[in-house]
Amino acid sequence: MKLVNFKQNGSLCLGIQTEQGIIDVAKEAAVHALTAPSSMAAAIAGGAAALEQLRAVAKQARQFLPEDAVAYAPCVANPEKILCVGLNYMSHRDECNFEQPEFPVLFSKFNNALAAHKESVRLPEGAVKFDYEAELVIVIGKEASKVAKEEALSYVFGYTAGNDLSVRDLQLRTSQWLLGKTCDQFAPIGPCLVTADALDPANLSVQCRVNGELRQDGNTRDMIFDCATIISYVSQYMTLKPGDLIFSGTPSGVVLGYPADKQVWLKAGDEVAVTIEQIGTLVNTLR
Repeated sequence: MKLVNFKQNGSLCLGIQTEQGIIDVAKEAAVHALTAPSSMAAAIAGGAAALEQLRAVAKQARQFLPEDAVAYAPCVANPEKILCVGLNYMSHRDECNFEQPEFPVLFSKFNNALAAHKESVRLPEGAVKFDYEAELVIVIGKEASKVAKEEALSYVFGYTAGNDLSVRDLQLRTSQWLLGKTCDQFAPIGPCLVTADALDPANLSVQCRVNGELRQDGNTRDMIFDCATIISYVSQYMTLKPGDLIFSGTPSGVVLGYPADKQVWLKAGDEVAVTIEQIGTLVNTLR
């Protein structure tokens, strides 16, 4: 099932994405006298029972909003943590000429960096080396502390597409990457969240296009640390909470990986599209 957050009359609404369009969950549940979660947070907290309620709403729904008319919001609105894994694809490791990490390389973004599908992203002043990173994003579904790798995926509520937008001249200004990673709107996610039962995170195509030109074309099979390993590793040291996001790394093709004389950084007016197989395409225009 594909879930979305969208804005309507100043409120954040939960929707179900279908081939016919977007179902307004609260509205359709009321029409058919059904019980269902009215927010993404409630859907995540409700687990399997909430998903069954949402399936019942989808089955009864008769009205659908056209996707082009929906004002999307980030599919997770207020995560406690936004964690990111660096250098997690063999192809990206090679293009950046780094040694293979022994452990997942972790850094963070904050909620100010969240942005939605179709949202215009403002580039910060005083920097020039703007880069894209297409990524599969893990959405944690229940509290996870010291979980085994074999059980780790059972703690996942779903997955979405993300763009770990980066400002390389800020990122590499010091040994700490934070400044170049968590600028406002520099963590777009969406357009939807696909529930964990609907896909295999170990075999998904990951692509990025800039103004229609294919820049990244990888597969999650190329990950150095797969999703289960990442979740288990992180949970040994910090408790993951429902709604936490983990950007799981990017394949080769980022601007930073090109020779210096061939690096063409993103600029205002560029359209960046991240496509994850079975999830969809996240589109943002820079300004």
